[in-house]
Amino acid sequence: MKLLPLKKLGARATPDGVADFGIYLPDISNDDGYQLFAKVIHEKDQFRQGIEPLQFEMFSELDPDYGQYWSARIDISTQSKPRRDSYWGRPGKYVYRYCLKEPKSDSIIDWIIDPFAREFGVGKLSSFTLGYEPYDWNDKELDWKIPPLEDIILYELMINEFGGGLAGTIDRLDYLRDLGINCIEVMPVNHVANTINWGFDPLGYFGVDDRFGNRRDMQAFIDAAHQRGIAVILDMVFGHVSEGFTYPYLYGKLGIHSPFTGPFGTDYPFGVSTDFNRNLTRDFFFSVNHHWLSTYHVDGFRYDCVPNYWDGATGVGYAWLVYETCELVRGKKGEGDHWNRFFDGPDFNLIQCAEDLDDPIRALSESYSNCTWQNRTLGTARELALAGDSWSFQERLRDLGCRTGLDGFPVDGHGMKKTALQYIENHDHSRFICHFGIQEEDEKLLQEGLRSRWYRVQPYLIALLTARGIPMLWQGQEFCENYWLPDEGYGRVKMFRPMRWDYFYTQEGKNIVRLVRRLIALRKERAQLRRGDHYFYNDPSRYQSRGLLLFHRQAGDEFSLVALNFGDQDQTAEFCFPRDGKYHEDLQGQDNLPDVTAGEWRKILVPSNYGRIWTWEG
Repeated sequence: MKLLPLKKLGARATPDGVADFGIYLPDISNDDGYQLFAKVIHEKDQFRQGIEPLQFEMFSELDPDYGQYWSARIDISTQSKPRRDSYWGRPGKYVYRYCLKEPKSDSIIDWIIDPFAREFGVGKLSSFTLGYEPYDWNDKELDWKIPPLEDIILYELMINEFGGGLAGTIDRLDYLRDLGINCIEVMPVNHVANTINWGFDPLGYFGVDDRFGNRRDMQAFIDAAHQRGIAVILDMVFGHVSEGFTYPYLYGKLGIHSPFTGPFGTDYPFGVSTDFNRNLTRDFFFSVNHHWLSTYHVDGFRYDCVPNYWDGATGVGYAWLVYETCELVRGKKGEGDHWNRFFDGPDFNLIQCAEDLDDPIRALSESYSNCTWQNRTLGTARELALAGDSWSFQERLRDLGCRTGLDGFPVDGHGMKKTALQYIENHDHSRFICHFGIQEEDEKLLQEGLRSRWYRVQPYLIALLTARGIPMLWQGQEFCENYWLPDEGYGRVKMFRPMRWDYFYTQEGKNIVRLVRRLIALRKERAQLRRGDHYFYNDPSRYQSRGLLLFHRQAGDEFSLVALNFGDQDQTAEFCFPRDGKYHEDLQGQDNLPDVTAGEWRKILVPSNYGRIWTWEG
């Protein structure tokens, strides 16, 4: 894969008021009679009567790698204003779009977005800033190191729901650091057409959507996160694009084959499939990765819907992209500057996380991904919560025990450590509390889980934050957010669900956040809870039949027993501890075991809808 020459693509403004435009449009040229125009207007003029965008003609030449390249240069400082009181010529944001006139006709295809734009306006408008000053990174950025994979405690959030925008999210970073979070997974910041949107139907890739803030705001957010010891990874959508994206939109209107989109991978009903058989497509997304790593200093990516562009371990799609991205960053070792963040002694800590829910083990094993989403733990926890006293309860409890150990997932490969994410909530699903009862509303979309049953969630949270893998919380989960989400339809992606920070002060919120804080602190204190071996005690008669789940985590001499009770009654069970000595109960500091003899069966008390963690102290 090759990096695109971004210095000649998109719109770039110089300090003296000159703006250059460049775009690849293969198979469309002046020689065939096509005419391409850039329509430009100052942002403050765009909604005023009688002020229309100024139109500038562009010209094409043949690029040996990607076909026709169109460009134009505009001297903003000498261009006549469209009206005396226009803002044209002043510093600030200018929005623009392209339009194409077809040969031998007056037919014009308008509202073509620039696929290489670094900034955006509303809808299908791209933009650039006259007088833009590059961001000045904090000096501490040179010392920032990405945490090792096994030490990550992840928090998924959406910028405008979590903090209202990038500035508000920066203000909440101290809260996340205090909670114990050291990595944030940000839902797509790509440009989209609608103000309320999850971001999975992208129109623009090389900048942040205008509804969150501008590129300086995004850089400031990542800089501030790094200063607080928090890595940032972005959710990237490469397997499909919006129907309004430049290439399917324009080439569809012309009735000619798109140089960017087409059948590839698994056919999911999302947007328009990208075709990784084409070098423009491959190099485009490779350049997107490089741009975000180099310009914005992100620490890695979560790749959405990998089956959309999976064509095997040696194909030209997903596996090649993550390999080339890995090698790109490895090649920066020794260059210094912000690239130092990926290298800590012998460790290489670029985060590349696959979302292949069909076969997460395949994506992790057969590519240079070093972690993966997987819905198996979430699905099993959901089934257990809904099982009640049914015959399947014990079976689901056993399955959850296996899920806490990530049975079947690789721990290394391709010269790197590997693991999977562990979660019981994410943006795709209703809040976990909803499985314990719903508060009915006249409008189905406004249904909510019964927060009065907060206590039922506790053993699941203990399992999540003591399990193998990378634990992930979805925004507000730590204080019992409770909105319901439909399984399909526009109600999932086109409703705004801002975090209810007032929940933090309720009794339910206080109880859950107290538990989460304690569990995260324990995970940081106890190496065995982060990177230790896992052993699940599959003993139906002694444990599962009584609603109990027991597993241990061990790293060298460090040993912790996790005992969970998913029932509504306290349970006393027997357990045979492996070593002589004292075992401290870590969650409440109660029920300590001061005089254990190895091999002796001891009675242990596990409270209802809760758990205990006993750690050997020698």
